[in-house]
Amino acid sequence: MNRIAYNKKILGGKPIIKGTRISIEFILELLASGMEPEQIIKEYPSLKKQDILAVLEYAAITVKREEFIFA
Repeated sequence: MNRIAYNKKILGGKPIIKGTRISIEFILELLASGMEPEQIIKEYPSLKKQDILAVLEYAAITVKREEFIFA
């Protein structure tokens, strides 16, 4: 996941794609809205397919670490 960066001066420290101001959260929202990775890359040419895959890996690791409490 060396494509993910954190910088308190960019987006309040949210995880971003390294070298951009594009947050992981934003990419996940685009994917959830139905955009295909190719569409995202076309819309944001600074991104590469490996960036999208890194976002998905980051999300999977984050969810795996969470504890869920079901009421």
